Amino acid sequence: MFIRQKKNKSGSISVQIISKVGGNYKVIKTIGSSEREDQVKILVDQAKLDLISLVGQSSLFISEQDVQLENYLNTLENIQIRTIGPELIFGKIYDSIGYNAIEEDLFRHLVIARLAFPLSKLKTIEYIYRYQGVTIGLDQVYRFLDKLNDKLKEQVEQISYQHTLKTLEGEIGIVFYDMTTLYFESNEEDDFRMNGFSKDGKHHLPQIYLGLLVGLGGYPIGYDLFEGKLFEGDTLIPVIDKLTKKFNLARPIIVADAGLLTKANMDTLAGLGYTYIIGARAKSEKTIIKNEILSLQLNDGETKVIHKTDGNRLIISYSEKRAKKDEHNRKRGLNRLEKQVKSGKLTKQNINNKGYNKYLRMKGKVDIEIDYDKYNADKQWDGLKGYITNTALSPSTVLEQYKNLWHIEKAFRMSKSDLRIRPIYHRLKKRIEAHICLSFAAYSIYKELERILHKNHSSISILQAAELTHTMYQLQIRLPESKKNKLITLKMDELQKELWKIVSSNYI
Repeated sequence: MFIRQKKNKSGSISVQIISKVGGNYKVIKTIGSSEREDQVKILVDQAKLDLISLVGQSSLFISEQDVQLENYLNTLENIQIRTIGPELIFGKIYDSIGYNAIEEDLFRHLVIARLAFPLSKLKTIEYIYRYQGVTIGLDQVYRFLDKLNDKLKEQVEQISYQHTLKTLEGEIGIVFYDMTTLYFESNEEDDFRMNGFSKDGKHHLPQIYLGLLVGLGGYPIGYDLFEGKLFEGDTLIPVIDKLTKKFNLARPIIVADAGLLTKANMDTLAGLGYTYIIGARAKSEKTIIKNEILSLQLNDGETKVIHKTDGNRLIISYSEKRAKKDEHNRKRGLNRLEKQVKSGKLTKQNINNKGYNKYLRMKGKVDIEIDYDKYNADKQWDGLKGYITNTALSPSTVLEQYKNLWHIEKAFRMSKSDLRIRPIYHRLKKRIEAHICLSFAAYSIYKELERILHKNHSSISILQAAELTHTMYQLQIRLPESKKNKLITLKMDELQKELWKIVSSNYI
């Protein structure tokens, strides 16, 4: 509604409250008329008061243009408003990496959806329809997943590797390998999903192993999947050998944590011509080596080299910060054990080498007690960490390269939290493999976004960037005169503008 001043044939001016309904104007109320300007002003003021009463709002004046705009907006439908941020940001990076070479639109939709809204496949197709205007049936998605891994995994890995090679300026001289467990929300086991040692603490649920190989900085090279009960050390050689052959890598230095340290692995790697840096289990060394380690008397930040009979070097470092952390963890573990012993909850089955259970021992035939001598003896190891290598690298370089393993740990965190790769609800192996393939591609895009944000000194985190895409909207309207459809991108806020500027300027 709005106020209209209508000039009459008599020369007077009528003051009216008008409403436009369905394109027609209707007089709601005539306040009065007058030829005198001061009286007309009084009538207009009265009309404003009446208008407030009629529409229940505080606006002092509603123009005809306002009414027209309001009426038009009332005709808009939800389908005309779309979230374009995910495609605008992640789609741009998707293309820049080279995934647009994959001639499967559904692959693109599923990868970008995992980046922006990591949901179940059912929720994903709802998102694709709601925000992309693309109708996809659930059966269509499952049929695609059934063939995805066999059809696209090789291509996805190849594209990711080529991008990593480009990012690292054409040289991959060192690679990092680690494993993690992915659990399922089901108690059913099969030949693939099996109960085993869970790094997620979900020992009661079946799981699989994901082995991930990355370059410096955590940029992805390739991955592989293994059944859930496999010993993780048995995965190192198959993955390294397969991926280095696939991408023709010239025997890079292999960096892995202590969980993958076995004599068989080191012998095989050396036999194949690889050099390696692997976290050492210093406490598991032979007595003569352990005594030598404990006699070193290292200062903070100092390293010493012990030459082993097998030709490897054992590099031992000491950190006061690590020593304080080790002591804190030991005390916390002891306190927990003391409470459990006091409560009588522990049995002889609890006596093992898992965590701080190593401090337990039998007292008689039934009772459990804590071996405080063993606990106190462990104190001398606080702050010490070892590294096994057959490289000729200096001790400081070995430590520096090993510390880069945090990138792969970060990759797992990102995949598990930001991309919600777990838990996995699929049951069929092909669909599980497809789910991981989609997540691997999504991780590659995440890493690239992280790289360009850092390059441009932006304070925007990758998680924040994903959230910013949720409210980048586009409006589809039909022009009243030409009857043509027009897409209008709604104004972004300052952070959205910054994100879009960074992405668009890096990929022209």
